[in-house]
Amino acid sequence: MNIVTASSRGQIVIPKEIRNRLNIVAGKKLSIKAEGDHVLLTPLPDDPVEAFCGIFKEQSSLTRALTEHREKDKHREEKKIAG
Repeated sequence: MNIVTASSRGQIVIPKEIRNRLNIVAGKKLSIKAEGDHVLLTPLPDDPVEAFCGIFKEQSSLTRALTEHREKDKHREEKKIAG
């Protein structure tokens, strides 16, 4: 068991072995939540959109259609700019 001490500003240091195990580095965002008399810290994904989309095994037809539409728009804009 690790024991930490809160500073006067409420700051704590997460022990190194826990930071390493959870890949918590400088600048990493964490979610903090009070659950009863406990505090739960959860590292957030570096790219939450990609992490969320990755929960689906296959790209949905709506996502696929939006991606295709975005690509078509991108090509139209490139043609406009080119002349």
